[in-house]
Parts: sequence; structure tokens; C-alpha cells
Amino acid sequence: MLVNIMRDEISITEKIQLLSKKSVNLEKFSTLDVSIKNNHAFPRLVTKTNKQNKMFYPLAQSTWDEEEHHAIIQQLNTGQLTMGKKVENFEKDFANFVGTKYAIMVNSGSSANLLIVSAITLLAKYDFKKGDEIIVPALGWSTSFSPFTQYGIKLKFVDIDDQTLNIDPEKIKNAISKKTKAVLAINILGNPVEFNKLKKICESHKLILIEDNCESLGAKYNSKFAGTFGVAASHSFFFSHHIQTIEGGMITTNDKDIFEYSRSLRAHGWTRDMLKKNYSNKSPSEKFHNQFKFILPGYNLRPNELNGVVGSVQLRKLPTFLKVRRENSNLFKSLFSDKSYCKIQKCDHDSSWYGFSLILDGSLSGKRDQVINQLYTSGIETRPVVTGNFVKNPVCNFMEHEVSGILTKTEKVDRNGFFVGNSHTNLENQLFKLSETLKKLS
Repeated sequence: MLVNIMRDEISITEKIQLLSKKSVNLEKFSTLDVSIKNNHAFPRLVTKTNKQNKMFYPLAQSTWDEEEHHAIIQQLNTGQLTMGKKVENFEKDFANFVGTKYAIMVNSGSSANLLIVSAITLLAKYDFKKGDEIIVPALGWSTSFSPFTQYGIKLKFVDIDDQTLNIDPEKIKNAISKKTKAVLAINILGNPVEFNKLKKICESHKLILIEDNCESLGAKYNSKFAGTFGVAASHSFFFSHHIQTIEGGMITTNDKDIFEYSRSLRAHGWTRDMLKKNYSNKSPSEKFHNQFKFILPGYNLRPNELNGVVGSVQLRKLPTFLKVRRENSNLFKSLFSDKSYCKIQKCDHDSSWYGFSLILDGSLSGKRDQVINQLYTSGIETRPVVTGNFVKNPVCNFMEHEVSGILTKTEKVDRNGFFVGNSHTNLENQLFKLSETLKKLS
């Protein structure tokens, strides 16, 4: 059959249909490469290579199997690739899963953060405007912070709790000023923040609570999913995250206005995707003029149907993924929770265990370079805990910000911290190898 696929004489549609048959094992191929020959476009199957270069313990693995591949081929067959019903179905399923009224899919978790900030600053009821402040943890991702500065909101960085790695509620209290309007809660590495304490602080000072849940899909705090506590939350479906949609992100909210604004902002700022009937078409002339009526300073941050159809498949598998991740975490905790040479993340609530952080201590304190070099030699991939102390990044020169207090605990993570991956597959061999390597170094 593969010979038939390579023939020039058959159409691209026929070739896609051939590929969609179950007799083709898509796991054997890494890429569907479209080439041009004799003025005909035809698919060429490219086999996986460089298996010998793979890490023994990588940071992330693909969560896909033939079901996702087949779903993509089926969607290609329809000819509908731009955002449509598959994205809408995934949005509804996602909202139902986490327990919010609304979900809006976008092309990345970073875009989700941008639209949340855009919607809240544009909605008069939040009174969140240029010159106001938001309190944020010093441990976080660049695009968790940059949307605020793009809208003229000043960042006020505070220290973290070095056990949970999340923002320290006591530091928030000390940082509040007359200009403080909001708090950003970032659930780090699958671990939900102390929402009871945060919500009390926000309610008593009338502050807006916003969540970045990009690393923590499936985490729960008091039986409620993270990503449902603030006025809105962001989620990411990048390759290394709990579910993978090639690229993709989601906004969750119970606020209909944020939902409406985000839908419009996602697609140029026009009225077409809004549910409100303020711009109903009562005549052919009105319909014509309203096709491109712009009401908000929007973007084009739309996902496509392939992202949506894969998202629905991945979401159905998420409970199983989470189960295995938590089983891996139990082994990780048993191997490292009582070691003198490292500290691990304290998770008092139901973490979804994005990855496993280690803060070197005792005999390994100050020896991170030596440690990560040896881990790499052993086939164990590592990376910093988020970005370490974000304030040390040069990009902060472009951001209006200040630091409240001293970032002692963030600095500790910055100097001695790293994390290794977690996965939807069993990591027993990998974690034992990690343990043996660190023991030898200590």
C-alpha cells in the first residue's frame, strides 16, 4: 500500500484516505512530509531517526497514540481546518471537566494569559487600568507577567514559600498598597496555591484574583479543580504539559463578560463570535455592514480544528494520565522525601505533578552544575524550576516593576533548584536511576 501512496497518478485526497486506514501503523512515522514532484503534491512518510540520541529519562514524552493520529487524518479528510465545531466541542467538554461555566480555546497558554489581562482591563466593572499594581510571585514564566506590563499594569514581585514553591500569602499582605488591584496565583509544577488564604486576602482588600494554571491541569484544592478559583484562569496544552494539542491553551471563567470579551479579542475584536445580540442582523444591508464590525482592540489567537479534535481525545485520557503521574509521584516521594542532600516540593493538596523538583541541600548545596552535568551524562534531562528568580532576567528591564521585601527563598531555588520530568507512563526505572546517581554524588 505504501508504494501506492507514493504514486503521482492518484490525488492528494486518495492518498490521505489511504493513510487513514487502520492497516497503516502511524506510530512508525514521525512526520507526514508534503513534497512537490512533477507539479503534484504528495505525502511522503518519514521514519523516526536518531533513537540512539534519546535521553533515558527525558523531561517530557508524547501522550499521543494512533487515536490522535487517526483523529487528525479524519479531520483532514473533512477539509475543515480553521476554527470551528471541533474547537467548540472541546471547549464545552473542558468547561464541564473542570467545573466552570465557560471555556475559550486559544493557540497557547501564553495567549490565554494575554486575553485574560486584555478582557479584565477593558471591562469597566473591574476598574483595572494603567498605573495599577498586581502582586505576582518571583517564581514564574515570562508570559505569565508580560501581558500586564503591555497594558500598563505594574508588577510587584514577592517571595515564595520554599516548601510549596508557590506564592507566600504572608508576603502578599505586606506588599499591598493603595495602587494594588490584583493578585496573580501561579500553580507551580502541578501544586495548587493556598486558595483559602489567598481568597481571604483578596476579599478583604477587594483584589482581583487571577490564576495561571498552565502547569497544573487536573490539580485539586479541597476537591475543587485548580483553575476555577479566580475570575479567570489560563491553561496550556504544549507538548510537555498534561495534555498535548500540538499548540494550544484555554481560558476558564464563570464570568460571562470575560467569556464574551475573550471570544471577541481572540478573533480580531469583531462581533462575530459574541453571544450577545447587540449586533443582530435584521436585514441584508445590516448583515453586510456587520460582517466586519470591530468593537475591541483584538488579536488573532485562534486555534485550529486539529488542535480541537486532538484536545477532545486527550481530555478523555486525562484521568488515566493523572493516575499514572500520581503513582510516579508516590515513588518519587518515597525515594527523596527523607534525603539530607535535597528538599522536594511539599504538596498538601491534590497535585497533578507536572514534574519533580529538587532543591539541593546539605552535601550537594552549591553543587548544582556538577549534579546536572552528571545527570545529563547518565541520560537524565533537567531544567530550572520555571525560570528561577524571574527578576534576574534581562526582560525585566522592559517591565514596570518593583520587588517587595527580599526574595530569599526564590534565590534559594534559583541557586540550588532543578526539576526532572513526570509522565503518563511508569517511571520506576528512571526514578531509581536518578536516586542512584544523586546518592553517588552526595
